[in-house]
Amino acid sequence: MVFYIAKDYSPYTGIRHCDTSDFSGEDFYHTKLNAAFKEAFEKKEKLTLVLDGSKDGYAPSFLDEALGNLVYDFGEENVRNHVEIVSERESQWPAMLYQRTYPEWEKRRIDQNPPVQTASHPAWYRLVNGKIECKVWN
Repeated sequence: MVFYIAKDYSPYTGIRHCDTSDFSGEDFYHTKLNAAFKEAFEKKEKLTLVLDGSKDGYAPSFLDEALGNLVYDFGEENVRNHVEIVSERESQWPAMLYQRTYPEWEKRRIDQNPPVQTASHPAWYRLVNGKIECKVWN
């Protein structure tokens, strides 16, 4: 399963939270990435996340928030096993996500330090005790 952020979400992206920018990492996670990952996870497939094609590149906080929320909801090991980050244009992003974002957000998950929500979001998926649940998480 391949997801092109620039085509399947927006060619322009913002920063971390909904209350500070349009097309934020928080919004991308809740409107697109969470459901796409859930589908790939259930099918035991990889979700290839293509970063190329954006009109203005990505703020590090956009990627950190989107992929960090994914780690928080599904666990680092599952995200590593089911997500491939691809970028020919900005090769630093995969390394940053794998080496910094994933471990930092896994620690947050273990410490039960939930992500900040700056907008109301419809129910989203989370892996709990080996089963996927869908609800509005606080």
